[in-house]
Amino acid sequence: MKNLFIIVFALISWGATAQGSFNTREISINGFRNPSIGVEYRIKHISLHGGYYVTNFESGITTEFVKTGVTYWFLPFDQKEIPSSFYVGASYLRGLTRDYENKNAVAVEAGFRWMIWKGLQFRLGAIALVAPGEDIKINPTPGLSYSFILK
Repeated sequence: MKNLFIIVFALISWGATAQGSFNTREISINGFRNPSIGVEYRIKHISLHGGYYVTNFESGITTEFVKTGVTYWFLPFDQKEIPSSFYVGASYLRGLTRDYENKNAVAVEAGFRWMIWKGLQFRLGAIALVAPGEDIKINPTPGLSYSFILK
């Protein structure tokens, strides 16, 4: 655990000294899971998202949600037009299937967005989901998206 804190501190320190910035507005088409299969609109450090979210709390069993929320982007660290960066977010979810059908839920997540090429990006994070009558679930949240700069 101590090593994890050292790694996180080193990443944050490195990111804080880098020269990246959030000077643009963007719209993203999210094609896989993080934050959802849908759209996201970002202005500087804040984005809003909405879409269809699927996850597996148990191997081979998919649970589906409608998801909307807000994300805060921080520590941009490269010179790309849309920089790679870290994020934290909060979301409202409405269950569509399984034990979560017609249930409200809230989630918090954190992770990293790596800008691969132009607007193509890969995200890797973790989500903690809470719903009435259910245990807290924590899952990885990979994602693949494409962003368009808005002038």
